Amino acid sequence: MRLVQVAVHADDLDRATEFYTVLLDAPPLARFDPGLVFFDLDGVRLLLDRNAPTSLLYLHVENVHDTLDKLDGLADLVSPPHVIFSHHDETLGPAGHDEWQAFIKDSEGNTVGLVAFQKP
Repeated sequence: MRLVQVAVHADDLDRATEFYTVLLDAPPLARFDPGLVFFDLDGVRLLLDRNAPTSLLYLHVENVHDTLDKLDGLADLVSPPHVIFSHHDETLGPAGHDEWQAFIKDSEGNTVGLVAFQKP
């Protein structure tokens, strides 16, 4: 079994599409009017949908600080970047890496966790 799709609530599809295009550094895969926009998350579809509930996504990024800089003015910071765990084995992340997280609100009020694995 594998995850196929995650839906995120979006009141304003144009605004949400702009936000996720910048965050993901990729254009949407498809748009179906009146209210569905799809992005690709490494084989998992991200659906922006007016009828979806709010959600909490955790997205892998190369560097939390750089991603926040890229989103300057597009997102509200909920929790600044911080190390939440040091991985000593491969159970939940790459061994020998610190796991950095920051939390933002997207353009539609959904919380998004930014996660990066970096060597200390």
